[in-house]
Amino acid sequence: MKIGIAGAGIGGLAAAALLAQAGHAVRVFDRFDAPKPVGSGLVIQPVGLAVLDAFGAGAEARAMGAPLVALFGDEAAGRVVLDVAYGQAPERRGLGIHRAALFAAIHARALALGADLVPGHAVIGRSGQVLAFEGGGQEGPFDLIVDACGAGSPLSPLRARPLAYGAIWATVPWPADTTLPRDRLSQRYRRADRMLGVLPVGQMPHRPGEEMAAVFYSLRVDRIDAWRAGSFADWRAEAIALWPEIAPVLHDGLGPDDFTFARYTHGSLRAPWDDGIAHIGDAAHRASPQLGQGANMALLDALALSRALAQARGEEALRLYAGARRWHVAAYQMMSAAFTPQYQSDSTALPVLRDRVLAPLSRVWPIPAILTRLVCGDVVPPMPALSPPAVQVAPPAPPRAPVGG
Repeated sequence: MKIGIAGAGIGGLAAAALLAQAGHAVRVFDRFDAPKPVGSGLVIQPVGLAVLDAFGAGAEARAMGAPLVALFGDEAAGRVVLDVAYGQAPERRGLGIHRAALFAAIHARALALGADLVPGHAVIGRSGQVLAFEGGGQEGPFDLIVDACGAGSPLSPLRARPLAYGAIWATVPWPADTTLPRDRLSQRYRRADRMLGVLPVGQMPHRPGEEMAAVFYSLRVDRIDAWRAGSFADWRAEAIALWPEIAPVLHDGLGPDDFTFARYTHGSLRAPWDDGIAHIGDAAHRASPQLGQGANMALLDALALSRALAQARGEEALRLYAGARRWHVAAYQMMSAAFTPQYQSDSTALPVLRDRVLAPLSRVWPIPAILTRLVCGDVVPPMPALSPPAVQVAPPAPPRAPVGG
């Protein structure tokens, strides 16, 4: 098939790699003049790592990232709120990684497997199976269009609900004098309106050999301007008072310009496909990052689409793709909607329920095992009825000459 992919993010490039590996002719269009990731650190769960392994990017990602054995969070008063361990086997652990490192690993594999990447082409819509670009250009027709444009996709009909809370993120060197563990995501809460976190993310491509961390702070969307206009020193002092162990991470050299604000929305397409187009990742479903599943969902979408196309064509393949992902997406969307207000909201009652009832219950058998499956990403089968192909169809293609506009 001739496949056009709109968007060269994590999901778009993973889809490109998987579909090129299966023998399809794949072109990826992105608005940037040169490929680049957007964002800070994230967690790739075991289900996401399995997708990376399926097209040969897993080893590089693991070499760059930081293996995680647990997710931990406590309240300012010292009460443990979150303590979830990954499985004992190495393949059942999470991976903290910077988006730049993950992007580099997937991008390299997509090109090696024969996908074409066309930069400087901002997709603004489609006419049938023809993609339209900013400035008036077009390309197509394609047998299939894959919408991987993310939350602002011009191709997706999804209208998601904005969430009241977002977060500011920064990437910093892992301090030598911190007592924070290097193998877990650590968080500190004050009720539900304050959340600080530190995530080990391993190395970045342009800083090899230097271990890094992503630090984040929960913030209401309507307070971001006041935060930017306020005293950074006062905010830093407040953050350290909430969590003294974070002082080496929030070092004196940091300033507001080192932080990026992320907004979150919640919603899903009832059917993540239409005539000749499949929506994946944030173009199909969006949620808060509380369960750490955003990038993993996009990777799973890409793999499900590739497997569906190995079993069928046309509308049948798109129905297979949507059906295979329906229950997994719905389950995690439901759990995200339930958990998020307990950690990011103005509620005073929900944190009490979280700390006094749910946290103690989380340590009672069999709930710890269920929570492990939840964070691993497979508490619900990610893509039932879509088995992996028996044989990989296409070996890596030889390097191609750069493709023009």
